[in-house]
Amino acid sequence: MIKSLSSLFIFAALMPMGRSSAQPDQLVAYRAGLAEIQTANLRIEFDKNMRSRVIARFGGKDIPMGGFSASETVKGTERSWDDFSIVSQTHERITDIYGTGEKLTLAGTSGVLRKNLSVIIYDEFPNLAIFLVSYTNAGHSPLKILEWNNNSYRIDAQRSPTDIPFWSFQSGSYERRPNWIVPLKTGFSQQNYLGMNASDYGGGTPIVDVWRKDAGIGVGHVEPRPRLISLPVSMPNARQAEVSVRYHHEQSLPPGESLRTFRTFVTVHNGDYFQTLLTYRRFMLKQGFQMANAPESAFGAIWCAWGYGRDFKPQQVYDTLPTVKQMGFTWVTLDDGWQNNYGDWQLDPKKFPHGDADIKAMVERIHQEGFKAQLWWSPLSAVPDSKLLSQEPDLALKNQDGSRRKISWWNSYYLCPANSRVVEYHKELVRKILVDWGFDGLKLDGQHMNGVPRCYNPAHHHKRPEESVEALPDFFREIYDAAQKAKPGSLVEFCPCGTAFSFFTMPHFNMSVASDPRGSYQVRTKGKTIKGLMGDDVPYFGDHVELSDNHDDFASTLGIGGVVGTQFVLPSLVEKHGPFDLTPEHAETFQKWLALYREKGLSRGQYLGTLYDIGFDVPEAHVIRKEKKMYYAFFAGNWKGTLELRGLDARAYHVVDYVEGKDFGIVQGPVARLSADFSKHLLLEATPQ
Repeated sequence: MIKSLSSLFIFAALMPMGRSSAQPDQLVAYRAGLAEIQTANLRIEFDKNMRSRVIARFGGKDIPMGGFSASETVKGTERSWDDFSIVSQTHERITDIYGTGEKLTLAGTSGVLRKNLSVIIYDEFPNLAIFLVSYTNAGHSPLKILEWNNNSYRIDAQRSPTDIPFWSFQSGSYERRPNWIVPLKTGFSQQNYLGMNASDYGGGTPIVDVWRKDAGIGVGHVEPRPRLISLPVSMPNARQAEVSVRYHHEQSLPPGESLRTFRTFVTVHNGDYFQTLLTYRRFMLKQGFQMANAPESAFGAIWCAWGYGRDFKPQQVYDTLPTVKQMGFTWVTLDDGWQNNYGDWQLDPKKFPHGDADIKAMVERIHQEGFKAQLWWSPLSAVPDSKLLSQEPDLALKNQDGSRRKISWWNSYYLCPANSRVVEYHKELVRKILVDWGFDGLKLDGQHMNGVPRCYNPAHHHKRPEESVEALPDFFREIYDAAQKAKPGSLVEFCPCGTAFSFFTMPHFNMSVASDPRGSYQVRTKGKTIKGLMGDDVPYFGDHVELSDNHDDFASTLGIGGVVGTQFVLPSLVEKHGPFDLTPEHAETFQKWLALYREKGLSRGQYLGTLYDIGFDVPEAHVIRKEKKMYYAFFAGNWKGTLELRGLDARAYHVVDYVEGKDFGIVQGPVARLSADFSKHLLLEATPQ
């Protein structure tokens, strides 16, 4: 788990710790008048005006991603600085906490502004380039700066005609909860601002990616904290896409002073964006980011009482437990509605008239039936009339005008995660839930958890209003650590309600979730993304199956190695009927898929996300390796044709459709082909012979 990072550590991470025999003022070699830095997989070239272009190098070929462009620039109130004439350049070997690598440093001038740019490519990361950029005011008057841009590139479409020239990974969080993986079309534009894009929607992982059939490019930052950047992606015409890392922050740059950008990067890859996520995660490991440990119980199937709604009755839960047990679920989640309000988190006296005794009795009953018990909770929110805010009003996060910041979904107010009293209050609640009441896990829920606004509450004495933004991961670290101290091995599920997960909170929970998916495509693409960022050891919950296509698509969760779950209700216990009703037909379907889930154990397998391109490969495909077997999941509306089974060893495999029992016979690796005809999905098991 990453702990708080001191400014000394951050500074050390930026500075080389040593160098080889190469002299620091050694000029880089020229190639056709260009300054360049390169590895076997990547070359970055600069022209005389410090404009650059990126070249991917795969399969023995140089693949230019686009032409030269002003990739690192500054915008002021009176002018923009795009072109800088190179006045010096050095090339050296360095060693720092990230390893050994090559460093190219260029200096240039544009009027009174001096630019210093260093590009580092580490031996361990041959497809990744880190950019360190600063601007110094060499004039005699202050310069008013509005924003800077790093790694701004134009990506050319391939010459061969295609209906979709580019696919992309978008990382912004929006109230409309869009797909994270989308094709680009002419006129597309999305800013991917990682601050607040609505009152309570914000945050995200600082990466965007655009790829063609032959190669792709990703950009972002590698700072150890959330930063309020934008990662705009656009397709202004049929021939090009554009990406950038942008930071809008108005400031005055006095004479002789320097402005330093965040540490940003560009990476190249074959296939889709998954390789960018893997590279980013490996690089961030060097800064101390480690994912949490999940208990073995976390891979059990989940039944949630949310189908009964906020007005559930405890007896409905009790009466459903025998059916839940019969089907083979191992977790029971008590969802929203157990509490008196958001903020105080006391038990609802109508549901639990004897208070703690009643909720403890419910947990004991759940345990007696052989289940683990999980409780829903929405931290950092408090309703206006809560006792908490009445007694401690200064816990609230405030806007610049002094008003409290609203969480629209819960009709609540934000609490400031950078306030120590807020942290301690939540840790006390963790201990009550896990120790006093006896629950085995927490379900943390709410889109507002993914990012918070700047806090201007004078009572908090913030040095900068951004401290609330940067403290959010620390807040969830405290929650997670308190949970493990209170009950070692407890489950902490993190559900940021349709927002694009923030990498910075990922080390502080041990179950991710599809987070209110809008259909099966989001179940699968969110799963692929989160597995790329978190790895295979933290279980991915595909969320309630009723949120998938046709309310019954277990295949999407099973096929990507997710944990299955449901919010079904017994029709005899509800007045209004709908997709949550466990009809006899649904019960038969559930039992079939739960048996497959337990038998195959794919949520404990290795997700091989680089074998298929989520955009350009048709049909959509996902692969899990479990022990020596390979499990393929293909998805399409209707498909009839040839399928490729990639990633096999050079040996024979016996292939079967493990859902329907169809035998496809023996195929030969490493790439096998077979004819298939299916609707919606086809799940295959390949067993080595």
